[in-house]
Amino acid sequence: MKRFLTLLAASLLSGAASIAVAQTADEPIQIIQPPKSINLGMVELGKKLYFDPRLSKSGFISCNSCHNLSMGGTDNIPTSIGDQWQQGPINAPTVLNSSLNVAQFWDGRAGDLKAQAGGPIANPGEMAFTHTLALGVLESIPAYVREFKQVFGKDKVDIDQVTAAIAEFEKTLVTPNSRFDQWLLGKKDALTADEQKGYALFKDTGCVACHNGEAVGGNSFQKMGVVEAFKKDDPATGRFAVTGKDADRFNYKVPTLRNVEYTYPYFHDGSANTLTEAVRTMGRIQLGKDFTADETRQVVAFLKTLTGDMPQFTMPVLPPSSDATPRPQPFPPKAAPAPAPKK
Repeated sequence: MKRFLTLLAASLLSGAASIAVAQTADEPIQIIQPPKSINLGMVELGKKLYFDPRLSKSGFISCNSCHNLSMGGTDNIPTSIGDQWQQGPINAPTVLNSSLNVAQFWDGRAGDLKAQAGGPIANPGEMAFTHTLALGVLESIPAYVREFKQVFGKDKVDIDQVTAAIAEFEKTLVTPNSRFDQWLLGKKDALTADEQKGYALFKDTGCVACHNGEAVGGNSFQKMGVVEAFKKDDPATGRFAVTGKDADRFNYKVPTLRNVEYTYPYFHDGSANTLTEAVRTMGRIQLGKDFTADETRQVVAFLKTLTGDMPQFTMPVLPPSSDATPRPQPFPPKAAPAPAPKK
């Protein structure tokens, strides 16, 4: 009898889960799944590298500088600050849930996280190093040399190992269990009436044509300014910079809306400071829809339900530099004093 009751309970739970899955399949937005097939040793190494500013020329900028995991995986400024306080050309997209993207960067020039991880290190406007010099720094730190050998089984550190480790750590940066995910799974009191109205508006006005799937975006490239031109004064040309096709001009990767209340300012140029402004702008230029104040409030309320559980981990203790490791030089070198005038 006890075995029968156990089997019955398991069957009921399984049936309930199947119903919930069937219900979510009818929605354009899907729940976030936890990461699968993660190499824990690589993750721990990648976490150190992600936070290590010694991968930059100045010894001051790390991946976390622009994709701050305490700030929604971004830096909350319109465009990022690069080497020697250069102003970056484009808004830093969030690293949270980036493993769900169809490609990386706004223009999709990197096919996956591994390809993306090596870009900023060698970009003169970002970390401003070279891969060769970055590897030299890592090889000057005995604890890194030991850890790379332990994880990859090779005597020599190479850039493929560096980018693979960073990418493996970034795969873990997913944010499940949002209130909206709970609602999708059948917890109908997870959303308020206004939040549900906001979701209905989000679907009925066509936002879900681009913002769908697990990440609520990130899975396509779309033109910025379909109905009305997007007024911009930045040099970015979107996907055109990668393909050279005129049809791709001003096409950008659709950003994820997961945790969007944390990832301000919005758009590729960071020109929308608030969610309210972003919703009204996108409604107008993409859909030809002028949201009323109440409609905007409801859509914004819905978007805030997409905030999930932020990644939880112990901050890494970075291995100490050796005598051979270059020291940080965050400021421009001082100009040599002018020679004294001849008498």
